[in-house]
Amino acid sequence: MEANSFAQVWQDVFSVQPDPPQWIVIATGVVALLVVATGGRPWRVARNVVTIAHEGGHAVVALFSGRQLTGIRLHSDTSGVTVSRGRPDGIGMIMTILAGYTAPSVVGLVGIVLLTAGRITGLLWMSILLLAAMLLLIRNVYGVVSVVGTGAVVFLVSWFTPDEVQSFFAYLFTWFMLFASVRPVFELQSQRRRQPSSRSDADQLDRLTGVPGTVWVLFFGLFNIAVVALGVWLLMFR
Repeated sequence: MEANSFAQVWQDVFSVQPDPPQWIVIATGVVALLVVATGGRPWRVARNVVTIAHEGGHAVVALFSGRQLTGIRLHSDTSGVTVSRGRPDGIGMIMTILAGYTAPSVVGLVGIVLLTAGRITGLLWMSILLLAAMLLLIRNVYGVVSVVGTGAVVFLVSWFTPDEVQSFFAYLFTWFMLFASVRPVFELQSQRRRQPSSRSDADQLDRLTGVPGTVWVLFFGLFNIAVVALGVWLLMFR
């Protein structure tokens, strides 16, 4: 496999790439859906990317709401925690918690916007830059391994592979983020039934707003399903 030159990659980042064949769009969607729906080892490994997006969502909204971000921890069971300082209540805290389960689908939607604009290489390098920024906030070894490993895969694809492979990877990633946004919501509700806890995002929102945690779980699910439906329309029927 031959590496691209820096000048070539830099040019590609700001260039518009042609749309891939329709079979790539369909095939990557089917593969992503199978990974999410069937579970098993592929899902357990890929779910780390969902956790990165989830905790990244908390972190970004915490910063924009004026909270002081102190660190992010990612764990091998695909859980994570983002710690920030500020008021323990109020709209900033509510929006910070709300961002977690909605972040993966939003990431997928941003990916669609870039893909439909022909910015395939731009999407890959935007992902690398965001992962590099997130790495500065990671506070445990597994988190470093997870973020660096994810970034390394994206870098290798963007630097060493031809346009067709980059297209396949970018569409697979985008489809995966869309479909993978829904399953953790079901897992959240299942966990709440088995092991009630005040630490889940839904139950923290219950405490902050007075709206029952189950309603928040329903909101997460409906929001993500709506984004998935929009994403399918944009990628397949636009």
